Amino acid sequence: MQKYILAHKKELTIINGSLLLLALLDHFFLTQGKIVPFALILSGIAGVLPIAIQAFQSLKVKIVSIDVLVTIAVFGAFFVQSYEEAAVVTFLFLAGHFLEQATLSKTRKAIKSLTEMAPEVSLKKNQAGQFEEVPIDEVHEGDILLVKTGGKVPVDGKVLTGSGYVNEASITGESKTANKQIGSAVYAGTILENGTFQLQAKRVGEDSAFGKIIELVEEAQDSKSSAERFIDKFSKYYTPAVLLLAIIVGLITKDIELAVTVLVLGCPGALVIGIPVSNVAGIGNGAKHGILLKGSETIQDFSKVDTMVFDKTGTLTVGAPRVNKVISNPEINENKAISTLVSIEAESDHPLAQAVVKTYPDTLKYPVNQTQVIKGGGITATVKGNKVILGNLQLIKTNGIKLRPEEMSQSKELEAEGNSLIFMAINNQLALILGIKDQLRPNVKTELASLKKLGVKNLVLLSGDNQGTVDQIAQQLSLTEAKGNMLPEDKAMYIKKLQEEGQNVTFVGDGVNDSPSLATANTGIAMGNGTDVAIETSDIVLLNSDFSRLAPTLRLVKSTSHNMLQNIVIAVGVVLFLLSSLLFSNWINMGIGMFVHEASIIVVILNALRLLNHRLRR
Repeated sequence: MQKYILAHKKELTIINGSLLLLALLDHFFLTQGKIVPFALILSGIAGVLPIAIQAFQSLKVKIVSIDVLVTIAVFGAFFVQSYEEAAVVTFLFLAGHFLEQATLSKTRKAIKSLTEMAPEVSLKKNQAGQFEEVPIDEVHEGDILLVKTGGKVPVDGKVLTGSGYVNEASITGESKTANKQIGSAVYAGTILENGTFQLQAKRVGEDSAFGKIIELVEEAQDSKSSAERFIDKFSKYYTPAVLLLAIIVGLITKDIELAVTVLVLGCPGALVIGIPVSNVAGIGNGAKHGILLKGSETIQDFSKVDTMVFDKTGTLTVGAPRVNKVISNPEINENKAISTLVSIEAESDHPLAQAVVKTYPDTLKYPVNQTQVIKGGGITATVKGNKVILGNLQLIKTNGIKLRPEEMSQSKELEAEGNSLIFMAINNQLALILGIKDQLRPNVKTELASLKKLGVKNLVLLSGDNQGTVDQIAQQLSLTEAKGNMLPEDKAMYIKKLQEEGQNVTFVGDGVNDSPSLATANTGIAMGNGTDVAIETSDIVLLNSDFSRLAPTLRLVKSTSHNMLQNIVIAVGVVLFLLSSLLFSNWINMGIGMFVHEASIIVVILNALRLLNHRLRR
């Protein structure tokens, strides 16, 4: 019977409201009140049934819920024959519940849309070499898949053949398309707007980037912040306290109706709903813009950050070294020397060699002969009949090539600026000195200034790089502090030291070596292009590794935290206002009190909904 009644809660609400409306019509227009009492009694009974069942279920688990207060209030109204109050209170309570659910569903739209965007089918290559449509569950790592124009990329993978422009808004939060060529990485849930390509599946199902987004956001919704836990605990004591107050008022005044009214006015509905709806709205907005907030606890912690610690490579820098400075011999043609350099480096997979090739992608290349790799030194080769020595300073000196004093001075200056050096000699004459350096992210200084404006007092750099490079970056970016030559465990220990000093620390990183620091900090933020370990360990993920999202993320969590506080003030203020009005004036009654309560619930929900329209300004 209980299940049946709760399953038809909506219908009972309609009956409750219809009978209440009939009573009003009868009183003013029909028989002048002959059927009013019967309509009100039936309306009250229809309304109180689901509320009473919910009250009984909460009492079974030793919780005195709001439903208990309302049930006692309605039975009290029946006892004093205030049938109109019973009908109005039950209708407003039930109608308020449905309004809450309808309004709350809006806050979950951004999250629900994620699951709807998940691919369901894929074109998979079979043993006969043909592509057939199969459910996404039948796609496994290593399978070859076909994606056509307008189709969704079914899994994470790498493009094998073809090309196209992919809308990656579901992953990065950016609406601009990305050009995908052979070898490019593609992600599940993204849409191929133009082109056709085949891909090899790398990560499928829940292991894909899109699957992790859905999993992380769902986990975030289920988590509770310290503020929510406080409200839960508060409600356990608050509700019995209101019940006790009503009993005391009834005993002192001998006025049962007044005691019942105290029960109704003391309902903390807006207080209970205010914080969760703010959290869900904030998390939903973040997910829509490529920012994963892993739980409401994260919102509370990050909103109070005063110290932000950064890794260097891939965080403050782009993680892709390039030629930063070239010193050339005026006696040798620089363009020909660079062509010679790129021709040799193109045959090497060394990171510094790749940095050179990427810096000069369109340079003319010459045939390379007699290549010999000198372990720990560099390369010797013959290019267009010229003997070329390419590598570090030690290799140059070993081959008897002398540097002029000004060249030595310039190379030391480059090294002091944090550059890795490459020397190239042609026919035993120094031709080039190259300084190779990872580049700072665009506008990183402006973004750090924005963080300071938002209340971050200390900006700290911790890196495994040499202290000279770290100091130079710290000076460029006006950082508070910078530490070089740090191992992963050193970074984590340093963060603990900051926390022991009373600082609320956020760490921003992207590599496996950053995982201990991400886990140790009050809040860990991972760049989305980082390693899976870093992303799993962190509390916040910036999906497109866009550093310019950092300040807007902090602004969003601060707005969410402020929104929670506003909702608490509204909820507590309404209860205090109603109870004081009841005790010190005579204008308020049970029906008016319940109406104000339900109105306050809608107000806190609408206030939270503003977070869905919060713009992540850059």
